[in-house]
Amino acid sequence: MDDRSPSGRAPGCGSLRCGLALLLHFCNVSMMSQRACLSLTMVAMVNGTGPQGPPNTSTPEPLDDIKNPVYNWSPQTQGVILSSVTYGMLLTQVPVGYLSGIYPVKNMVGSALLLSSLLSLLLPLAAGAGESAAIACRVAQGLSQGTMLVAQHTVWTKWAPPSERGRLTSLSLSGLMLGPSLALCVTGLICQSLGWPMVFYIFGAGGCALSLCWFLLFHDDPKGHPCISPGEKELIASSLVEQVGSAGKSVPIRAVLKSLPVWAISLGCFAFSWTNHIMFLYLPTFISSKLHVNNGLLSALPHLCCWLLGILAGHVSDGFLSRKMLSLLAVRKLFTALGLLLPAVFVVGLLYLGPGFHGTVTCLTLASATLGFCVTGIMINPLDIAPRYYGFLKGVTVLIGMTGGLISSTLAGIILNQDPEAAWSTIFLLMAAVNVSSLLFYLVFAAADVQAWAQEKQLTRL
Repeated sequence: MDDRSPSGRAPGCGSLRCGLALLLHFCNVSMMSQRACLSLTMVAMVNGTGPQGPPNTSTPEPLDDIKNPVYNWSPQTQGVILSSVTYGMLLTQVPVGYLSGIYPVKNMVGSALLLSSLLSLLLPLAAGAGESAAIACRVAQGLSQGTMLVAQHTVWTKWAPPSERGRLTSLSLSGLMLGPSLALCVTGLICQSLGWPMVFYIFGAGGCALSLCWFLLFHDDPKGHPCISPGEKELIASSLVEQVGSAGKSVPIRAVLKSLPVWAISLGCFAFSWTNHIMFLYLPTFISSKLHVNNGLLSALPHLCCWLLGILAGHVSDGFLSRKMLSLLAVRKLFTALGLLLPAVFVVGLLYLGPGFHGTVTCLTLASATLGFCVTGIMINPLDIAPRYYGFLKGVTVLIGMTGGLISSTLAGIILNQDPEAAWSTIFLLMAAVNVSSLLFYLVFAAADVQAWAQEKQLTRL
């Protein structure tokens, strides 16, 4: 039986591909929770009132409870530990993107999530051994999370019919937005009631359970899945009949580097990551300095709204395509424009608002939430222009995007350190400038058709 609705436009809610997108969604929630929780547990891990020990030491206070140790880590050491996961992720992007087109995605994603979860379980022990062990643990966790972040995109080259790519991708990737919200909401409560080590044990155990579910339920090819219905198998196969994988084929690096659509996507990802890092890392600081409150739920609200809006954007974009209201290129440009321009408008609006609580919270929430539109814009665009090299292109674009995030977070720290009073105007105006300039380049050079260098007839020549 065909699993489509009578209109033929929407996938059945009980379809296997929808279930796998939901499973990947929760895997992403687990991964991001493991990544984000350290920034909150660090407050409980560090003895800010005790005397500073000599450099490169991490000695627990002798009178502190053994199940909730405190360490003498300097602010510089704390910064290195917090950022080390990002450097681990940077190393994996392009290599994993290439390998994901060759090796089974099931093993890559499942093993990466399992390794990240085990490292989360080991992090309290590593912290007790010293900051060097904690940094090494977080770098290794970054390597595993970077592997999962890039490899998962290749799933949809075989599982997502073109008419459903928006909603399936947005459902799976929205877990990246829900994860930080979950961490912000529950980490403080766990630290207060059970001690900070339990944060890593709980998130690590959850990730181990999800990795087991992934190994049991996911198959790389729909044709080999024992639970798929004949109708769904036929639907997926017929919709992807002209799509050829990249296994065994060399990537045309020169053609990729010369491709303006690739650069348009890359600059869009650069701007997205620039804004996302500012909102994720400095939103609690802004709320504390401007509103004089320190509320984890308030800091989590923008990420929660971004999660909801990202899922909604996937359904709306596929609706536009199925009803032939807009072309594929128009849909990608529209949602990229919404995802980059609206955050710029709302953060600039903050500069002209008074100190009112509700107006500030509304603008902050909308600035972060509207980033979710990019999921069905620049985030999925590489699958349109080069499906056979999707994994590699995602590795390249994510790497460039993460570079933008590192630059923005570093600059924001420098600006805040130099002039805390006027810093936010500079930070927000710079963010708006990056978003608008990147968007203009994308609108001019973006494409949504398979590029010549990614077509079957070009392979032998390239």
